[in-house]
Amino acid sequence: MLTIIQKRWVVACLFVMICVFGYYSFTRLSIEAYPDIADVTSQVVTQVPGLAAEEVEQQITIPLERAINGLPGMHVMRSKSTFGLSMITIVFQDGVDDYWSRQRVQERIAEVELPFDAVAELDPLTSPIGEIYRYIIESPNHSLRELTDLQNWVIIPRLTQVPGVAEVSNFGGITTQYQIEIDPAKLEQYDLALADVIEAIENNNANVGGSILNRGDLGYVVRGIGQITGLEDLGKIVVSSEKGVPIFLSDLGKLKYGNLERKGVLGYSDRTREYSESIQGIVLLLKHENPSKVLDGIHEAVAELNEKTLPEGVHIHTFLDRTELVNTTLSTVSHTLLMGMGLVIIVLIIFLGNWRGAVLVACTIPISLLFAFIMMKLTDIPANLPSLGAIDFGIIVDGAIVMMESILKKREDHPDAPFEERSIAQRVRELAKPIIFSTIIIITAYLPLFAFERVERKLFSPMAFTFGYAMIGALLVAVFLIPGMGFALYRKPQKIYKNTWFDGLKHRYAKRIDKILKNRSRCSCRAC
Repeated sequence: MLTIIQKRWVVACLFVMICVFGYYSFTRLSIEAYPDIADVTSQVVTQVPGLAAEEVEQQITIPLERAINGLPGMHVMRSKSTFGLSMITIVFQDGVDDYWSRQRVQERIAEVELPFDAVAELDPLTSPIGEIYRYIIESPNHSLRELTDLQNWVIIPRLTQVPGVAEVSNFGGITTQYQIEIDPAKLEQYDLALADVIEAIENNNANVGGSILNRGDLGYVVRGIGQITGLEDLGKIVVSSEKGVPIFLSDLGKLKYGNLERKGVLGYSDRTREYSESIQGIVLLLKHENPSKVLDGIHEAVAELNEKTLPEGVHIHTFLDRTELVNTTLSTVSHTLLMGMGLVIIVLIIFLGNWRGAVLVACTIPISLLFAFIMMKLTDIPANLPSLGAIDFGIIVDGAIVMMESILKKREDHPDAPFEERSIAQRVRELAKPIIFSTIIIITAYLPLFAFERVERKLFSPMAFTFGYAMIGALLVAVFLIPGMGFALYRKPQKIYKNTWFDGLKHRYAKRIDKILKNRSRCSCRAC
């Protein structure tokens, strides 16, 4: 303890470094509004268009369930079969790694041969709170077909490039088809069957590679370009020939754009806009990623699309952004922290009677929080409203108050004598042990929270970790920083201001206790 007093400025520099590193750790923390309490879950999705629910259950869901049964670490499995769709949800036990579990599921479903060329796929690795961004595409002068093409081929590919985005789901729009209305009279006229038309389209809708044609020192790559890019290309397909004259697809009927049968539309309206139909995109967060960092990348991508990439008149309008919720949470936590620190400083000034000592004790709060941020970053604990809002400032400053009060009491008793380093070290040595034990007792009170399982554990364990880290930081401040800084502030002879109001209150309290005890001694009744 004597070394702490003698090397007090070295200790102060170490705490300054802790504060700097703590702020850096805070900027790198995963900041969320609330903790992710979802279980480790994988979902197997299989689409079989046109198949009834009963056939989906018998031919798709049951074979997949039999293959998945007995999966290592599986807790429970649920399934749902609807028209043309099979969904199997596998919930794993706590502690199972997400990627490990998905790999095991992928191995099992790969062994199953499904009818109707069905392919079982895994859902994106996200969580129920993974929806972090929603937008619609607006344009007064572009058709719904054009907006759908922009969504599928421009906007979604750009957003999926943002690190931490698991998937961008599309809602609304249409699925474009190239359609031809065949005239039966034309088929009869040219002696063709419908199968001939289908075969011609399939054979002429591909690019093929040839070889290399050498001409001197140069080599030319030979390609056959036949892939359809529009209705014009479709109409130029040669179906047959008659007396050396080609019969094009456009000669057999009417070419037009169409779309798959639609089951619904997406409408959107607010106070300033109203569109009868629109296209929506939902950005899903990759599990365990920092939402704040991912949202910054999404904002940059959206700004780039609106300003540089999309045609004139097309605009991405955001209507749900997790950033607003995160900022509101940070504002709430910051307001609570500042109000708490302000109240603690006021109370300390009133009861300690010395503003310098009160400010020094109040420094325990930000330093302990910054130390907690360091440990949260090292142990991958996200910052959220439950974890930060549960910190009790009154408990955090208890050890520092005891240590500072001891130094102030010595100065009050000897206002004209300079402090000696050994005497202060002796006081610190006497108080350090009870302060350490009291801190350990408080932290131990949170240990039952770690006995929770599944949802409860994920909800309350970050709070216990954060509070424990803050208490350890407060203990370090009380034992290592306060003695040296208190010695530096009060080592010279000086008169300490005494709170006369508090002293008078204490005097009246003592008189009242003495009176009660005297009245008790005079009472002779058996009940007393």
